[in-house]
Amino acid sequence: MRPEKLLTPGPVCLHPAAREALAAPQMHHRSRPAEKVLAALRREAARVAGTAGETVVLTGSGTAAMTALVSGLFEPGSRLWVPVAGKFSERWAEIAAAAGMEVVRTEYGWGRRVEPEDAPAGVQGALLTHSETSTGVLQPLPELAAAVRAASPGALVVADAVTSFLLSELAIDDWGVDALAVGSQKGLMSPPGLALAVLGPRALAALRPAGYYLNLQRELRAQQKGQTAYTPAINLVAAAEAVLERVAADGLQEHLRAKRAQNESFYEIGLEAGLRPVPEDGAERSPATAAFYLPEGAAADAVSGPMLERGWRIAGGQGPLKGRIFRISAMGYLEEAELERARADFAAVLARL
Repeated sequence: MRPEKLLTPGPVCLHPAAREALAAPQMHHRSRPAEKVLAALRREAARVAGTAGETVVLTGSGTAAMTALVSGLFEPGSRLWVPVAGKFSERWAEIAAAAGMEVVRTEYGWGRRVEPEDAPAGVQGALLTHSETSTGVLQPLPELAAAVRAASPGALVVADAVTSFLLSELAIDDWGVDALAVGSQKGLMSPPGLALAVLGPRALAALRPAGYYLNLQRELRAQQKGQTAYTPAINLVAAAEAVLERVAADGLQEHLRAKRAQNESFYEIGLEAGLRPVPEDGAERSPATAAFYLPEGAAADAVSGPMLERGWRIAGGQGPLKGRIFRISAMGYLEEAELERARADFAAVLARL
């Protein structure tokens, strides 16, 4: 068996810039170099997100940023709209309920597009999922944000951008989105363990003290002075900052175009083999992952097993799709020769189904 390479929707193969940063001598988190990489990461993340606001860096997974945003932006008892169309939109509903919010759910089949006209009136906020990793659907975030604002003009719009950051265009100030949750182990091509809470101007104005460790207000005050409230995963900060710097130098738009094309190449192979995509008609396919239903009667590992034998780890389904689908992703860093081999191996495995 070949050494394993990740074609999973997180964690992913690390970018060379991240590996270089991680190989550097240990940095002290209260040093001047640490202040510089923290400031650069915060600045560049806000730029990629398309906001004049701020970024708060947290040690934790993307779920830490989601949790901190709910508690830091909404009082307990607030009515929050959560359209549920997959595992990670379901997570928004669970986080909000755990924080004492009144969750206004709209249920969709997994793989469906969330419809903007379903946005309810009389809510204080909306928790949206931009790229639903469990289904491979890119939800219409700009249209959803506009619909929320129209139905509930004072509502704050918060989005899970864990698998759209550095993979899909983001322009949150122009779109009317107030905050984003981001994780390091996806499009940032860095190890797991770092979360970013990106705050637009309205979210900054609404920020309230909440909790202890995941207190965005306390962290923001410290980070505006070049510090953090607690010991951060400074090695991961350096890795993520190095990736953002490299992507900026190479050109963000070119990077986004390449990532979308890489993901679409897996869809082309799957469709050629007669597989049914998980995103339904009318739903946009996310550039983060390609998701397919397994053929009728196929074992859950019918694709993942042979791919692993060839040195590629892919992912299965979650929730009600467990054992019924597989997911393959080019989110991580791969040389063109590696991508060509991955595509050839994928086509060969599907030909034997």
